[in-house]
Formats: sequence, structure tokens, C-alpha cells
Amino acid sequence: MDVNELSQANEGQPPRKPGVAPGLHIVATPIGNLGDITLRALDVLRAVELVACEDTRVFAKLASHYGISVPTVAYSDATQDQAESRIVRALGQGKSVALVSDAGMPLISDPGYRLVRAALAGGHEVTCAPGASAVPMALALSGLPTDRFFFGGFLPAKPMERRRAIAEVASIPATLVFFEAPHRLAASLADLAELLGPRPAVVARELTKMFEEVRRAKLTGLAAHYAEAEARGEIVIVIGAPDENQAPAADAVDEALRTALTGASVKDAASEVAARFGLKRRDVYARALELKREASS
Repeated sequence: MDVNELSQANEGQPPRKPGVAPGLHIVATPIGNLGDITLRALDVLRAVELVACEDTRVFAKLASHYGISVPTVAYSDATQDQAESRIVRALGQGKSVALVSDAGMPLISDPGYRLVRAALAGGHEVTCAPGASAVPMALALSGLPTDRFFFGGFLPAKPMERRRAIAEVASIPATLVFFEAPHRLAASLADLAELLGPRPAVVARELTKMFEEVRRAKLTGLAAHYAEAEARGEIVIVIGAPDENQAPAADAVDEALRTALTGASVKDAASEVAARFGLKRRDVYARALELKREASS
């Protein structure tokens, strides 16, 4: 049988499942556009004996589109305690298991590190089929420096905790990247603008999807825009590093001091914050005393 005859004989047949080694396979899935899945990811998902997915209904849509038929188990924040033992047991039986999230690279602000740790502790092979991720895509589209960045996941939902989190990263000499939910975007941008000042920033929304939008402006301008405009979909915020010649926002220093004062003396808190922001310890100490007095009055 020549090549043409072999091709015709295989026409209409489901793709053959290439063999995959036993162990845990971390597999990236598209963040929106189904065409962004890799050939390797498809090979792995068609060949493994079990898929651990954040939401089985979400994975079912991808599986249906690409003709993937494999047993699944829900592995999310709510189910990981029960699912982990089943998955580790399957690994112990020499089976191959894929770990996927609802979108993008697993473990990036998604559950999974516990499972990886358990698999490694059990002496099982752990490998990865990389692919789409909103973090590097938003960075690439931002026009901001990409040689050094800090990914902070989702900012806290509660205002006080969010402001503390922003103050903690205010002086990091790198581009900042955060995920955010649509209903919290306006409040988060307002806090970011107040604490970080008019840094260049980007709001990237619905990446790879039909209504993809990348809005570039100063943080102050983005905060003003989204105070009036409704935001929908998955959102990434990218923020430029602090200007070495620009003094840190007073509010950011105050937030950092309040946080430090909860677990340290005025002297130690002032030293820590002064070092973080590159300020004179004497000036920060004086401000720490003021905040201490305000809190006790």
C-alpha cells in the first residue's frame, strides 16, 4: 500500500492516540480563541487516562470541539481536597493524568500547586505542555518594559486589604501585572491611581476573543474612564515601574507604614518602609509617629 492509499484508508478515522508516559501532565488550554491550543496539548489530552479540570462543563466544550473523549474529575478550590486523593491514587497505579484549568496555563491564579507537590512527593513524573496565558500576552501588548515584571494575581476584594497589597508592591522596580474582575475594576484602578500616581498602564480585556480591547493611558486616566464605563470579561492590568526620579505617593507610604506598625515598633516600621521606598529614615520615622498618634487618639 503506497502513501496515497494509506492516507485514503485512514480518511474519516479518529486521530490515533500517541502514547504518553505515566505521570502528571500540566496542559495549557486556550484563554478564549479555541484555535490557540497547541498540537502537543491535543496529543496529550487525547492520550491520557484521566483529566483533572477546574470545571468539567468548561472542559467538555473544548473536548467536544476537538473530539477528545476521556474521563474527567473536577479539581477546583472547592473540590481539591476530595479530588487530590483520587488523582494521586491514579498516578500510583501508573496512569497518566492531565491537569487543565478553565483557561490558559494551570496554576496561574488557579488551583494546582498542591497537586503538583503531591505528585512530586509520591515520586511521580511531572511534565508540562505549555501554551496560552493572559499574563505574557498582556505584557507583550502593553508597550511597557517586559524584561522584569511582578505578577500579583488578583488584588484583594476588600478595600483596606487591597490598598495594603498595592502599598506592598509600590516600590518594586518592575512592571506590575494583576488580574481583576469586571465589577471591581473601577475601585481597583482608583486605588492604584491614588497610591501609585500617574504611571503608564494598560487595561487588557477579553484577550484573543471577539471583543478584545487594549486600552493604554496613565493610571489616573484609566481610573477616570472606568469610573464611567462598564467593563466586562476577563481583565489584566499592566502598570509601569516606578520612576526613579519620582517620589513615591504619600498615600502609598502611609499604607505601608500602617501595615508595618501592626506588627513592629515605630522604629522598626520606619526602617522597613524607608528601605523599601528609598526614603530618609528620619522623615519616615516622624510620619510613623504621627500615624501612631492618630490611631491612638
